[in-house]
Amino acid sequence: MADTVRRAAAGDRAAWDALVTAFGRLVWSVATAHRLGPADAAEVSQTTWLRLVENLDRIERPERLGGWLATTARRESLRLIKLRGRETPTDDESRLDHGDDPTPESVAVGRDRDERVRRAFAALPERCRLLLHMVVVLRPPYTEVAAALDMPIGSIGPTRARCLERLRRLLATDGITTSGGA
Repeated sequence: MADTVRRAAAGDRAAWDALVTAFGRLVWSVATAHRLGPADAAEVSQTTWLRLVENLDRIERPERLGGWLATTARRESLRLIKLRGRETPTDDESRLDHGDDPTPESVAVGRDRDERVRRAFAALPERCRLLLHMVVVLRPPYTEVAAALDMPIGSIGPTRARCLERLRRLLATDGITTSGGA
């Protein structure tokens, strides 16, 4: 193996291919052992091989190349896991952090709006509060809503609409419009 490493360091393509063939599964298995998905495991594998290219002429013990590759793959896996832990994958662009920290004023305005919404919601009749909580927050099938509130399934939609309109009127009375302004 030491001869193959030296030849690969000298630019021998066949020697490099032999290293990839000999250790490719090892590198891949280290990445997948860290519960990385296929794309992330491929990234770790590619980065590990890149690190080998960068350091091939500095490998002091070529006979221990497998251990070097396993250690490098493990470090790259942990680095990627740490990096991914800082990310929040989403398809909802409104949840993306664009680096705009909220100002104290926007936090205060938001809290005030939230409190007004809570007060308006609390002013609704109990049946409206229960119905809206069920269909907006809990979201069970309408058959369960109908059974829990003892109402026909066909009445849920119209009753929900009336409750939401009542909530809109309460919010408008308190100065909150449906566009979110105060």
